[in-house]
Amino acid sequence: MAWLQKVILALVVIFLILVALIFSLNNQETVSLNFLFFQTASYGVAFWLILAFVAGAVIGILVTTVATLKVSAERRQLRRKLSQAEKSLNKASSEPARTH
Repeated sequence: MAWLQKVILALVVIFLILVALIFSLNNQETVSLNFLFFQTASYGVAFWLILAFVAGAVIGILVTTVATLKVSAERRQLRRKLSQAEKSLNKASSEPARTH
């Protein structure tokens, strides 16, 4: 079953590469982007769109990684607190009951 997933993934990647290639061939008009005090060099429309897509993917991966690391750190801290609480509970339950 793992080989089927690899084949499907390879087909999807090949499909996406072909779509990007066809897109870039059909959108070769050059444009330059103007920011406040900066103007970029002229590149094709497809270049700018693919660049924006890749930049968005990279930013998304970075944000997800930061969030995952934060959750992992919180989980480790909670596990430590749980371990300490379990040790305290075991210590309290092993002590003989006190009566007044």
